[in-house]
Amino acid sequence: MKGRRRRLWLQATRRRGLPGGARPAEMYGVCGCCGALRPRYKRLVDNIFPEDPEDGLVKTNMEKLTFYALSAPEKLDRIGAYLSERLIRDVGRHRYGYVCIAMEALDQLLMACHCQSINLFVESFLKMVAKLLESEKPNLQILGTNSFVKFANIEEDTPSYHRSYDFFVSRFSEMCHSSHDDMEIKTKIRMSGIKGLQGVVRKTVNDELQANIWDPQHMDKIVPSLLFNLQHVEEAESRSPSPLQAPEKEKENPAELAERCLRELLGRAAFGNIKNAIKPVLIHLDNHSLWEPKVFAIRCFKIIMYSIQPQHSHLVIQQLLSHLDANSRSAATVRAGIVEVLSEAAVIAATGSVGPTVLEMFNTLLRQLRLSIDYALTGSYDGAISLGTKIIKEHEERMFQEAVIKTIGSFASTLPTYQRSEVILFIMSKVPLPSLHHPMETGKTGENRNRLTQIMLLKSLLQVSTGFQCNNMMSALPSNFLDRLLSTALMEDAEIRLFVLEILISFIDRHGNRHKFSTISTLSDISVLKLKVDKCSRQDTVFMKKHSQQLYRHIYLSCKEETNIQKHYEALYGLLALISIELANEEVVVDLIRLVLAVQDVAQVNEENLPVYNRCALYALGAAYLNLISQLTTVPAFCQHIHEVIETRKKEAPYMLPEDVFVERPRLSQNLDGVVIELLFRQSKISEVLGGSGYNSDRLCLPYIPQLTDEDRLSKRKSIGETISLQVEVESRNSPEKEERVPAEEITYETLKKAIVDSVAVEEQERERRRQVVEKFQKAPFEEIAAHCGARASLLQSKLNQIFEITIRPPPSPSGTITAAYGQPQNHSIPVYEMKFPDLCVY
Repeated sequence: MKGRRRRLWLQATRRRGLPGGARPAEMYGVCGCCGALRPRYKRLVDNIFPEDPEDGLVKTNMEKLTFYALSAPEKLDRIGAYLSERLIRDVGRHRYGYVCIAMEALDQLLMACHCQSINLFVESFLKMVAKLLESEKPNLQILGTNSFVKFANIEEDTPSYHRSYDFFVSRFSEMCHSSHDDMEIKTKIRMSGIKGLQGVVRKTVNDELQANIWDPQHMDKIVPSLLFNLQHVEEAESRSPSPLQAPEKEKENPAELAERCLRELLGRAAFGNIKNAIKPVLIHLDNHSLWEPKVFAIRCFKIIMYSIQPQHSHLVIQQLLSHLDANSRSAATVRAGIVEVLSEAAVIAATGSVGPTVLEMFNTLLRQLRLSIDYALTGSYDGAISLGTKIIKEHEERMFQEAVIKTIGSFASTLPTYQRSEVILFIMSKVPLPSLHHPMETGKTGENRNRLTQIMLLKSLLQVSTGFQCNNMMSALPSNFLDRLLSTALMEDAEIRLFVLEILISFIDRHGNRHKFSTISTLSDISVLKLKVDKCSRQDTVFMKKHSQQLYRHIYLSCKEETNIQKHYEALYGLLALISIELANEEVVVDLIRLVLAVQDVAQVNEENLPVYNRCALYALGAAYLNLISQLTTVPAFCQHIHEVIETRKKEAPYMLPEDVFVERPRLSQNLDGVVIELLFRQSKISEVLGGSGYNSDRLCLPYIPQLTDEDRLSKRKSIGETISLQVEVESRNSPEKEERVPAEEITYETLKKAIVDSVAVEEQERERRRQVVEKFQKAPFEEIAAHCGARASLLQSKLNQIFEITIRPPPSPSGTITAAYGQPQNHSIPVYEMKFPDLCVY
């Protein structure tokens, strides 16, 4: 049998043209006939290759090679070098079957060997992988990538100090951008490139001895490559041939693989590496103009925000804010896209940790808002239109401004109450007001800029205050904030006044009752509104005692504005109703009724020469509010009086009710001068019926008169309040009683020390004086004590006599004075009936 096998082998050898007696693997030796003289590791390597490459790796011989490598680990580097030599020669000869066998053998050796000598073997392995990746054959590139991925998943026992992956990062990134003509081959190459980058990241990200993969030179290649494949997800999905092949196609989708790799990369990023990972994303979106559709940009940053560690979220926000500042002169659509992305990212970041970037973010957004207003007014980014200047479209700037305001509101809604309060105060401090501390620009352009800035900031403030919940109104509306907010209510611009009313409503409405008062009406039963009413707390009572008159005054002045429209009256009605529900006690109810009756007097007397619509609106506003407050107080006689007046108006003067006034086409009366008393709510009647129910009738009888304060100076109009406040200020400045202030003494250490020493000495002196007084009264004789007290009593009596003489002295005679003895003038007391008065005093 052995002879027969020998003859068959010789025949096969001759047919292939090999030397007689030589084995196929031995032809690579120095002497074909001296195979036994070759090193054992070479013979073992040669034996793993079959005669026909289609037969695949010879497993039994591979097991022998593996056992030899494990038994003699010092030979592992030589095995790797020899395999590398064979593979390079096979690639050059286009013997790709043997190339695949060599890579399979290398993979098995890598999986089996973890000795200290594996580093040298890895160098040979990486050299072979690089050779395959340099090939133009897609199959060889994919083969090399797969081997590298297997290698990346191996945890090495020994560190490597000199290994470099720069070539692999560059080559895998290039494969991610493959543009092969065949769609299927292009997809495979791109997926191989993504897998390769994923392998590089896994191999190097946690190894401090390796080259830092987070360096900008590497991130600038890895991140854009992943984003490029993530960007073409729609293209890949659109080419799905049939529903039956959809799962397979979905599995081979480069976009999903790129997203998975990007998430893994960002999830491994440490605090100091976030910036290097985010910057390439921003540059990629800039270079490919992906901010304007903004769909892909939002998707990218959602992936980023959900992938990084929550405590690193504020770093991403800072990067976006810096990028927004860097693009402050870009097109409005680009800036709007960045702001939209910032809005989405900020909402996600608020659930984690935003850190110190809260006010920084709002400051940047408000600065961009002011820049946008300037761009819209000037029409260019440079402030002046010249040749070659890019012309700005106003509607695009308006779109950007709305995006900024929306972002401010969406981000503020996620903040806790204390941070939201700080943001509210911060925004209010940026609103330009005509005061000494906030000078406003002059000229027509300056006025337009001031007005637009006020409107945009108040819009932002309204967005932030919407949904704001705070149990303590003193914290929600502190004095400095409320003063500045109400000051804007005195401005001539109707839009600004409306924003102020809406902001106040947002702060006061803590139970969601605002929408129930969106329409002004006189409901016969307010129970259908299902109002949420709580008892007024102690903090709210303190707030109203401090600020109620200020609120009433601004409501009263707002009602007298000629430029009011239906929205203003609806806001005023909502504000009055919410104050009655949220902040009212008996005293507040009385003051609100007095306020509404004063508004009725404004419409009746018409000293302001208001238009007919405004007067009818004031009558209707008073009717709607008194109808509401009468049912809230549940005083039957009060409700009856209000109901009678409303019924009388329905029959005789429907133009004084909200159902006829606050409609699309209001039905008004041309003559409001002769309004009969039956159509009016009478203050005497209301004070009578409420006084019988325990309310302060004396206060109800007093007409409401607004207090004039220095706040009127903040208004642009020349009102009576401004004139009075200015007169008071001038008189106080020119008053002779006003003394010049003495410069304050400089406080030093010596001054403080002297004050402490002096105070101690004074206390000692006072203690000694008291001791002497007590001792005197205890030991002195009675006669001495009586004489001392008598002397003090006589001294006190003499002083009192002098005071009485001065105060009771009669006035000087109008007829003149006479000279007494010793040449001194002396006044004579003349009876009143004998006095002579000037003619001007006689009527």
